[in-house]
Amino acid sequence: MHETLVPISTVTRSDLAPLAIRLGQDDNVLIATRDIKPGTVIPAESLTSSEAVPAGHKMAARDIALGEAVRRYNQIIGFATKDIGAGRHVHLHNLAMHEFERDYAFCADARLQEPPAEALVFNGIVRPDGRVATRNYIGVISSVNCSATVCRQISDAFRGDALADFPNVDGVVSITHKTGCGMASQGEGIDLLRRVIAGYIRHPNFAAVVFIGLGCESNQISALLGAEGLQESDRLRTMTIQDMGGTRKTIEHGIELVRSLLPQANQVSRQPVPVSHITVGLQCGGSDGYSGITANPALGAAMDLLVQHGGTAILSETPEIYGAEHLLTRRAVSREVGEKLIERIHWWEAYTQRLGGEMNNNPSPGNKAGGLTTILEKSLGAVAKAGASNLADVVEYAQPVNESGLVFMDTPGYDPVSATGQVAGGANVICFTTGRGSVYGCKPTPSLKLATNSLMYHRMSEDMDINCGDILDGGKSVQQVGEEIFRRIIEIASGERSQSELHGFGEDEFAPWVLGPTM
Repeated sequence: MHETLVPISTVTRSDLAPLAIRLGQDDNVLIATRDIKPGTVIPAESLTSSEAVPAGHKMAARDIALGEAVRRYNQIIGFATKDIGAGRHVHLHNLAMHEFERDYAFCADARLQEPPAEALVFNGIVRPDGRVATRNYIGVISSVNCSATVCRQISDAFRGDALADFPNVDGVVSITHKTGCGMASQGEGIDLLRRVIAGYIRHPNFAAVVFIGLGCESNQISALLGAEGLQESDRLRTMTIQDMGGTRKTIEHGIELVRSLLPQANQVSRQPVPVSHITVGLQCGGSDGYSGITANPALGAAMDLLVQHGGTAILSETPEIYGAEHLLTRRAVSREVGEKLIERIHWWEAYTQRLGGEMNNNPSPGNKAGGLTTILEKSLGAVAKAGASNLADVVEYAQPVNESGLVFMDTPGYDPVSATGQVAGGANVICFTTGRGSVYGCKPTPSLKLATNSLMYHRMSEDMDINCGDILDGGKSVQQVGEEIFRRIIEIASGERSQSELHGFGEDEFAPWVLGPTM
């Protein structure tokens, strides 16, 4: 029997039970909206709690037998490891994940896209090749960890008032990392690193890039340029520390190069362009029991609006859609696209098994403290970020995203690594939902933070851009908050600063996915 997620876009405070909510009509668990004490009556369910249930956690809505499937969102999130009485807390002590058959039903739910009622625009920066930027940086990128300090010292020379004469330049940012050597000069690992760095070099949010190596590393600059079809130009300059004669000379020359690039970089102005030029990378970190109820579905509603206007949403974190992939294959525009997603799922199963792990290792201690028990439960909430649009394509890590609409990029679940791949693929905005309170930025791309609950939002208001907790306690619907997110994306893409940008996040979070042994 085909199971579907129950739409919750119409859920508001007025039709929620005050203490716990049911997300699907066939669910056998409720979600506590606040700490529940033993003996508390849940009037809408004619249920009395038999033990304490923390906010965001699950309570058995009825007796659940040993081995019975536990359902949330009308979907299986695991199986009872013991008999669970009605009103009891459901979590790690009585719920575990086992394999079960899922119906991929390729393309069954794909639908025609309704055109928007009106064309929307944002104020973007149009590059000579026609691509559109949301920011205007100069990048100083290292080929290897050995050149990271040099890159940072070059960018440090342009802090404070150093750019006062170049008001249209958002900054000089160093992009450094911990790899580039101690690895094979050929093969999957270095190919992936080259693809990531090339994606950043090409990114429209960089007006120009200075690319710096040591000189003897595995990740040779010349080999990267050749493999990725890049060449030096007015917007790409390269050098190595060894050829320049050492650290001091490289830093001095790098500073002079950046100074020479600034006048041209400053010759830009923002102009109205279609919203179709916005590509949003979707992230969730520090998730809690509310993530799949508030922020993630609200972000999904925003992405449906973006896709309707011709834009692109990149869903990622393959380990965090595990167990919910059937909800995406059903929306694939073709069987080929759906099969590409399942191929990546099988790759991850083999990858984790080879390393002695398992896919259910993914929920972090913070996730579990917030009420998420299994990867299935986390995945079902995470997929909600993608809204209801068709799955237009599936790409590998850091590959260019060329299709508009909803695209899946294969990445790890670790947020910095995942977002790095999305930016390399062309994301010019990042939207990041969080329940526990993640802080994150991703230069050269602006990052918005969406809080799942009001308590955390008010505690960390200087880090959060939007409070999706209003869906539970402010009387707003998921669709209303989704429209708020969509409007804020347009404002941020037009040049307004996100909270993470105001804090200066984004220069240290570049984290390419490292595959293979470090030698």
